[in-house]
Amino acid sequence: MRNQYEPIEDYGVIGNMLTVALVSRSGSIDWFCYPHFDSPSIFGAILDAGKGGHFRITPQVRDLSYKQLYWADTNILVTRFLAAEGAAEIIDYMPVVPQEGHGYDGIIRQLKVVRGEMKFRAECKPAFNYARDPHEVEFQEGGINFHSRKLTLRLASRVKWQRQEGALVSEFTLKAGESQTFEIYGPAQDQQPGMGKAQSETLFRATVDFWRRWLHKSQYHGRWRETVNRSALLLKLLTFEPTGAIVAAPTCSLPEVIGGTRNWDYRYTWIRDSAFTIYALLRIGFVEEAAKFMSFLDARCHEMKQDGTLQVMYGIDGRHSLEEETLDHLEGYKGSRPVRIGNAAYKQLQLDIYGELMDSVYLYNKHGDPISYDLWTYLRRLTDWVAANWEQKDDAIWEVRGGRREFVFSKMMCWVALDRALRLASQRAFPANWRKWMETRDRIYETIMSRGWNPKRNAFVQSFGSDSLDASALLMPLVRFVAPSDPMMLGTLDAIMKPPDERGLVSDGLVFRYDLKESPDGLKGREGTFDLCTFWLVEALTRAGKLDDARLLFEHMLAYANHLGLYAEQTSLQGQALGNFPQAFTHLALISAAFNLDRHLDRQ
Repeated sequence: MRNQYEPIEDYGVIGNMLTVALVSRSGSIDWFCYPHFDSPSIFGAILDAGKGGHFRITPQVRDLSYKQLYWADTNILVTRFLAAEGAAEIIDYMPVVPQEGHGYDGIIRQLKVVRGEMKFRAECKPAFNYARDPHEVEFQEGGINFHSRKLTLRLASRVKWQRQEGALVSEFTLKAGESQTFEIYGPAQDQQPGMGKAQSETLFRATVDFWRRWLHKSQYHGRWRETVNRSALLLKLLTFEPTGAIVAAPTCSLPEVIGGTRNWDYRYTWIRDSAFTIYALLRIGFVEEAAKFMSFLDARCHEMKQDGTLQVMYGIDGRHSLEEETLDHLEGYKGSRPVRIGNAAYKQLQLDIYGELMDSVYLYNKHGDPISYDLWTYLRRLTDWVAANWEQKDDAIWEVRGGRREFVFSKMMCWVALDRALRLASQRAFPANWRKWMETRDRIYETIMSRGWNPKRNAFVQSFGSDSLDASALLMPLVRFVAPSDPMMLGTLDAIMKPPDERGLVSDGLVFRYDLKESPDGLKGREGTFDLCTFWLVEALTRAGKLDDARLLFEHMLAYANHLGLYAEQTSLQGQALGNFPQAFTHLALISAAFNLDRHLDRQ
């Protein structure tokens, strides 16, 4: 069964700022939710190779090898097939330009033979609503309609299709210079089936121009420009254009360890990501995207609860309910059950989100546009709540499900919330509860220094009273809680950088978020190293002046990207990608680490 699945790292991603599709190196679309990121899947073979659905185009030759790359400075994906008989390529993309008065709403697959002659087998097998809804097939001239209970999808092409074992199959041969175009689109499309070559070329060139014009706004021209550009292009791809929200990842339930149960739905927007998003976008010149995301956060602040609290995460359209359910009819990636959609963590108490929100507002007010007084009135209520509730136990940054504790990171981010609120009030002369906020901020600081510091470990620890480490401590200098060269921070760095068998968190340069043996989180199974934590370590080393170590680790980590420069949430000790893919948070941390390391190297 497991041999039916492609490695997670063997996928590329295309999209149109509404949704994405994952395309494997062998030319199969194995994940596609329509019409939006968080809509039910139509192709979901990555979660069940038998039932999930796919759209596969495969040369029928022996000794076939594959290459995959992006068209330079775009999100247009090229998959190449190489064999003794010939060479061919598929160009996959979602147009992101107006088409006859409306946006093109779908996928275009352009297959072309560039050398020799090849026989192909195309197999289209949609499985609507996570393979729960049956569908009817309607053949028309130049295309096929798939009608499910709630959705109609059209496949337009000029090849002949036959029904075969629940799928539509076509076999055909192309010679050098010959091509076939396949289009998948929804009911909003008015175009004629099977667009002509000239129309197809026009749409392709317009999409290329869109991505290149957008990327031209980047102000990063440092040592790792190509890597940062790819991360920026991905972040734009993961942006939901109608609201400016950015999904944490476009997939759900890809496992943190093969066969394990740590399988979550990341197709939502976390408040936690806000400061990292605003910071990364502003640093490399994407002010418009930062402004749209700030508008999304502004809207959520206007919807806060009566007591002044926010949710941990929201839907990309701003909705509040993200009820979690399991899809027991799907076997999961390589048998990794359960398959979950929705995310129950939206009900958790995570105190750190207020620090991340206030830091993002502070950064945007400083480097973007001044915030409004109307928004400040909501932020003031929020800050009052933090001042009154920071001592509560919570579920913290890693969304543990083993009970609430007094997490050091949560307390530190409450300090950040109060500190940034005071800074904003001072800079903008906003009315504030000065005395209460200042006294509480200072009390939090001294509490962390006395209860969050473990002299025996010579390090800041995960929670009050524990002696276990947590990679979130790497953010202390990044949020300006301690100086990067403070002896307490250097001690924490040294402790974290030890290998796991010495109670550290680093294995061959890769960072675990915490030690599951010392810090049970209420979940079964193991997990891989956290990619974003490794980039946090790069930045902590950079700020501490350990530039040689930082650069070596950064370039070491770049080698763990997949063939397209993309990262999942985690990396196994064998170098395999784990967890949802591709991961926005990882790429945000990469941009921040690259920007700051580059700047420090220039100063040196």
